[in-house]
Amino acid sequence: MKASGLMFCLIVCLYLPAQNSAVTEKPRVFITDSQSWEIYSAAGGSNGTWGGQTHGGARPQTAEIIKTFGERCPQVMVNNKQEIADYIVVLDHEGGKGVLRHKNKVAVFQKVSGDAVISHSTLSLGGSVQDACEGIMKDWSTHATAIQAAGAKAAAAPQVVEASAKSTVAPTPAIPKVSVASTPDGADIEIDGSFVGNTPSIIEVAVGEHVVTVKKSGYKPWERKLKVTGGEIKLNAELER
Repeated sequence: MKASGLMFCLIVCLYLPAQNSAVTEKPRVFITDSQSWEIYSAAGGSNGTWGGQTHGGARPQTAEIIKTFGERCPQVMVNNKQEIADYIVVLDHEGGKGVLRHKNKVAVFQKVSGDAVISHSTLSLGGSVQDACEGIMKDWSTHATAIQAAGAKAAAAPQVVEASAKSTVAPTPAIPKVSVASTPDGADIEIDGSFVGNTPSIIEVAVGEHVVTVKKSGYKPWERKLKVTGGEIKLNAELER
């Protein structure tokens, strides 16, 4: 009896930790809208980076988006620290309008590749949240290991640089930027076909050729082809009805 009891304990003790180690952590998601966040992204995700910067905290509209996302997408963990999030969700919600007049925009960017997982418009906030949630979970099921490994590597990287070493470290090349404004403002910005925010915004892009499109309901689309080599390019779209 004692031998069989010991064997049972060994089996249980070995099995439970292995089972727990197989549990995948929920993806961490940072949620914002383009008015609270200056979007830094290489459209399409080719050798580019993404990031953002909040200004004065989330607006009431953003808080509504975060609340709805937490309620309708329990598969993820909503996080308020962009630097440790696995996905950035840019979700513009046009509240206060009739259902048929809503035009919500949603874009999801993955941390490691910088690629836009999804980028389109819907007629409801709930639809945008559902699309973002499904896009995140589909991407997470394929790339969770790589994303978590990149996060662990970044956390383990030394954060302090010795003063004697600073002088020998070459400065990081500035990433090219495109500043997009429009008349009137509040228009959608697309780079290479992907929605990246609303005017005015400053977007970081990869070196190379890009197509910038500015759209607003009731106006003709405005488009420019760019060959980016460095520095900052300023665009001002004069929209025509």
